[in-house]
Amino acid sequence: MAQGLYLGMLAVALSAAAAAQAQAPAAGKKPAAAKPVAGAECKLTTVAAGAVSSVVDGRTLVLDDGREVRLAAIEVAAENEPGGAAAKTALEALTAGRRIELRAAADKPETDRYGRLFGHVYVTGDNAERWAEAELIASGHARVAARVGERACATMLLTRERAARAANLGLWADPYYVIRPADDAAAVAAERGRFAIVEGKVLSVRESGATIYVNFGRRWTQDFTVTIAKRNESAFTSAGLEPKRLQGRRVRVRGYVEQRGGPWVEATRPEQIELAERN
Repeated sequence: MAQGLYLGMLAVALSAAAAAQAQAPAAGKKPAAAKPVAGAECKLTTVAAGAVSSVVDGRTLVLDDGREVRLAAIEVAAENEPGGAAAKTALEALTAGRRIELRAAADKPETDRYGRLFGHVYVTGDNAERWAEAELIASGHARVAARVGERACATMLLTRERAARAANLGLWADPYYVIRPADDAAAVAAERGRFAIVEGKVLSVRESGATIYVNFGRRWTQDFTVTIAKRNESAFTSAGLEPKRLQGRRVRVRGYVEQRGGPWVEATRPEQIELAERN
């Protein structure tokens, strides 16, 4: 009986050893790496398509059926401004004579006030596609606009913009387009009526009526301010940019500069504000 017990224990031990050997990686081989989890993607729906017959400027195309297309999510220089001609040339090289798809977050095309189709342009063909807005931004021929649409798309474009800026590509090599310091109200005010990017530390955040004021100075009649409508507050909070928590943080703001006392930018969408200390 003792012999039977011994043989049973030996069998269990041999079985466990075999199982361990089967699970161990083969000699000289590394265990298979864990498959990475895909991050958020810029997911858009194709709403129009056609072939590009001509390029009007750095963000406007004409299709072979006569429809005009305005590229979304970017700001480019006018042709009479520094970098304007280069932006048009870059867009021509990317799209002229090629088929494109216009994509948007909605399932139907959007038009601007001039009746032009408005959306993200993808150059298709040869079993590959190129995102026109992303390429113009990555080469420094465009900046990310105040309105992008999908947050994931905005994140991808802002990443490309930061890389182009760090490398002084295109517009970023010209002082005309440098980021304006928020504590220099005169420099920001000089951008009145133009798209600009302003960076600085938030001094205070206050509410009055239906408006949230993100202040970069103590004198609202002279210093730079960003306004956020209370009805839009939840969108900023959902994006990790709760307005009241911006106090004391260094941020980067983009939009058209207006003058109301001091210079100000109205932020209507979360992609207009970045935490500069992170980037």
